[in-house]
Amino acid sequence: MTLRRQVQFWLISLIVFCLFLYVFSGVLLPFVAGMAVAYLLDPICDRLERLGMGRMWATLTILFTFLLILVLFFVLLLPLLGNQLALFLERFPELVRKLQALLSNYFPTDLAAVAGIDAEDLQSSMTDLIGQGASFVGKLAQSLWSGGQALLSILSLFVITPVVAFYLLLDWDRMVTRIDGWLPRAHLEEIRGLAGEMDRAVAGFVRGQVSVCVILGFFYAVSLAVVGLNFGLLIGMAAGLVSFIPFVGAGLGLILSVGVALVQFWPDWPWILAVAGIFAVGQFLEGNILQPKLVGDSTGLHPVTLMFALFAFGSLFGFVGMLIAVPAAAMIGVLARFALRQYLASPVYTGTGRPTAVSED
Repeated sequence: MTLRRQVQFWLISLIVFCLFLYVFSGVLLPFVAGMAVAYLLDPICDRLERLGMGRMWATLTILFTFLLILVLFFVLLLPLLGNQLALFLERFPELVRKLQALLSNYFPTDLAAVAGIDAEDLQSSMTDLIGQGASFVGKLAQSLWSGGQALLSILSLFVITPVVAFYLLLDWDRMVTRIDGWLPRAHLEEIRGLAGEMDRAVAGFVRGQVSVCVILGFFYAVSLAVVGLNFGLLIGMAAGLVSFIPFVGAGLGLILSVGVALVQFWPDWPWILAVAGIFAVGQFLEGNILQPKLVGDSTGLHPVTLMFALFAFGSLFGFVGMLIAVPAAAMIGVLARFALRQYLASPVYTGTGRPTAVSED
C-alpha cells in the first residue's frame, strides 16, 4: 500500500508539472534561461568561493563577465550574422538553380541512364526535393521565431533572465540544502544517489556540450571565412550550434558549405576539397578530443533518443520544451535505468522468492 501511494504521489506530481509547463509555456523562457545560466555557472562560483571570495561578489563577478561576453557577441557578431542570413535567404533560390544546373551538367545523365530514369524527370524530382527541404527549413525557422516572440518579447528575455540568474546563483547552495531537507528520510540515500546521477548526466551534457558547440562554431566559422566561402561565418556558427545532435550539425554544415563551394569555386577542386576538409578536421576534433574530454558518455542517451526528445518536447511545450528536452531526457534515462535495475533484482524477473543484487552495468 505504501508503494502504491508513493507511485500515485509521483505520478500526480509529474502530471501537475507537465500541466504547469503546458499552461505557462508562453512566459517561461526567461525563467528557464535564467535557471540554465545559474546551473551552468554555479561550479565557477563555488571555485571562486573556495579561493576566498564571498558568494555575493563571486556571483556578481561571474554574471557580469558572462553578460559582457554575451553583449559583445550581440554587438559584434549578431549584426554580421543577421546580414549574412538575410543575404543567404535572398540568394538561396539562385544558389539552388546554379547548383542544380551544375549537377545536371555533370552527374544526372549518367545516373539516369543507370537507374533507367528520364533525365528531365530526375531534374524535376531534384527541384521538388530541394523546394520541399527549403520550405521545411523556412517553416521550422518561422515556428521557432514566432514561438520565441510569443514567450513575451526579446526585451523581457534580456531583462528578466539576468535577474533570475543572479538570485538563483546567489542562493543555489541554500536551495539545494533546503530541497534536501524535504526528501523522505526513509529513502534519503537512494534519492540522493539518483539526484547525483542526474546531476552528472545533465551537467556533463549541458556544460560540456555548450563548450563543444562554442569551440566547433568558432572553428568552422573562422576556417570557412579564411577559405573565403560565401556565408562561411553563418554556416560555421550554425553547424557548431546544432552539433549537440551527433552528426546532424556537421552533416548539415557540410552539405550547405559544399553546395555553396561548388557554386562559388567550380571547377577549382582544391578549394572545394578544403571546405570539405574543414568539416573532416572538425569531426576528428569533436570525436577524439572535445567529446571525450568535455562531455564523455554523460547522458547515456542514444542519438536517436536525443533527437526524439527534442522533437517531442518541442511539439508539446514549444521553444521552452526544446530547451529542457535534453536535461529532461537525461533525467528520465536515469530513472529508467534505476527502474530496470530494480526489476532485474526483483522476484518478478528472477522467479525466486527473494530479490537479488544487480550490478550497475
